[in-house]
Amino acid sequence: MALKQTSFSSAEFAAKKRITRREQFLADMEQVVPWAELEAVIAPVYPTGMRGRPPIGLSRMLRVYFIQQWYSLSDEAVEDAIYDSQAVRAFVGVDLARESAPDATTLLKFRRLLETNELTQRMFIAINATLTEKGLLMRSGTIVDATIINAPPSTKNAEHKRDADMHQTKKGNQWYFGMKAHIGVDAESG
Repeated sequence: MALKQTSFSSAEFAAKKRITRREQFLADMEQVVPWAELEAVIAPVYPTGMRGRPPIGLSRMLRVYFIQQWYSLSDEAVEDAIYDSQAVRAFVGVDLARESAPDATTLLKFRRLLETNELTQRMFIAINATLTEKGLLMRSGTIVDATIINAPPSTKNAEHKRDADMHQTKKGNQWYFGMKAHIGVDAESG
């Protein structure tokens, strides 16, 4: 067994006290996503490295693909995110002291492999089945609605102040004072 030496940046990152929302989300996804099942779906068509340069591990490429989807990143942007974020590097499994991040061309080829072999739909079905077993729900569409809740703009109250949570906004040609409410609903289940 080879010893793995920790880099200074990894040691510094590990010593920090606060867990970011991104770290928490990625930790949750590490537990929820059925990685082994998804790898089994892709493995039959994934390059083995018998010809050309050796491929990047399927597990790593799958995680990079999910980062790209979760954060709506382009191929170049996800490559940059790996270099910029220690949390993303840890999730993907890239140690910059030993290797570089997968480049944008490699990410493009992986996405095309998934699309050409129609694997994204099979992956979506596998994830939905796992989430359903755990009592969770994931669908491909969300309906979002925004509305304005009116409030009196008056300062005739005990404190002689307007409500700090309320703001002025314009809808069409009409000005309103109040609060915006955004509501998201699953398109399929409501």
